[in-house]
Amino acid sequence: MDLQLSGKGAVVTGGSKGVGLAVVRTLLDEGMRVVAASRTVTPELAATGAIPVAVDLGTASGAAQLVEAALAALGGIDVLVNNVGIGDRAPHVDGAMLQLAALPDTAWEETFALTFYAPLRVTRAALPSLVERGGVVVNVSSAGARAVTAGPVPYNVAKAALNALTKVVAEQYGPSGVRAVTVSPGPIATEVWTDPDGFIGRLAQAQGLAFEEFAAQARTALGAATGRISTPEEVARLVAVAASPSNVTGAEFAIDGGIVKHV
Repeated sequence: MDLQLSGKGAVVTGGSKGVGLAVVRTLLDEGMRVVAASRTVTPELAATGAIPVAVDLGTASGAAQLVEAALAALGGIDVLVNNVGIGDRAPHVDGAMLQLAALPDTAWEETFALTFYAPLRVTRAALPSLVERGGVVVNVSSAGARAVTAGPVPYNVAKAALNALTKVVAEQYGPSGVRAVTVSPGPIATEVWTDPDGFIGRLAQAQGLAFEEFAAQARTALGAATGRISTPEEVARLVAVAASPSNVTGAEFAIDGGIVKHV
């Protein structure tokens, strides 16, 4: 199936590992020219052939730096994939274990800086080029946005705000030819779930439990109808489909194995 993306320019944030790296590879396979943003350029990212941009999108100036570099490299932006959002694990562990009254402002501020404000700022900076080229914004959200109390609470609340941002971009810039789509994964087989020092591993440590045992219990508790979590490549393929030309905008595509049960 030809997704009609060949020759177009894409920007992918959080492109150095996990889902972001899988998205970079998938879009390159579709014939796109890709700028990949991350704090550091990993060997895996460097090997893809994408154009790496080392930038901290948790800062107010990072978005402008990225878009300036992307425009210089690509000439214009047809697809923006806002994937960045995990960052430091510590606030997420606190967000999963502490109740609202115990969560300090810093946990909210650090989470929102990368999970909501970074996509907002990059989108805002890229909009002139997206309008010029009739582009599309794909926001990578989370099933947690529909289950905010499951924790980590600040992360899930920030993702819910990101879902709302998709709707705003779709409504305000649809008449100018810009589409916006949300892709919402459930848990994914990245280091968040597979690394003993990742988010799940940190939760296990905090509760004095063995990593493998805790991870297995957590996967079971999610209640995925498929009985498994998604792979980065599966999420990346959905992102590519969402980015391909269509009349879909303002919509959310879930890829969570059936974890979210409500309509």
